[in-house]
Amino acid sequence: MTGVRIARITAEPLDVAAHLAAVESPAIGAVTSFVGTVRDHDPDATGAVAQLNYEAHPDAEPTLRRIAEAVLGDRAGDVAVSHRIGRLDVGDAAVVIAVGTAHRADAFDVCRELIEAIKRELPIWKQQIESDGTASWKGIGG
Repeated sequence: MTGVRIARITAEPLDVAAHLAAVESPAIGAVTSFVGTVRDHDPDATGAVAQLNYEAHPDAEPTLRRIAEAVLGDRAGDVAVSHRIGRLDVGDAAVVIAVGTAHRADAFDVCRELIEAIKRELPIWKQQIESDGTASWKGIGG
């Protein structure tokens, strides 16, 4: 059986190994992953980025599951995806995706399509906090 194994919005630190384990099976020949982390710079920032504060709409988790199901579509494979909310420091993982499929092309395609769809469609907002205390909000998406 294939499908979405994890689709979670959480304030807890993200566990990459748990996501990878969720997509393992004898039918899987390729596993791809993506870990989006908080970086110390942004083109829109006037100074160094110190933290991000993510907030999610109450429907974010079911929306994440719908996005993952739509991206996987009829391709045989498994997906595990989580997005963190709350205050994250530079280096913290904000998004973790693991995709397992029989062949590498599908695994790469699903992983890329999934992060792009999350950025476009997931109702999560982030507040970027710079080292001087300046704060700005970024619209929908991660």
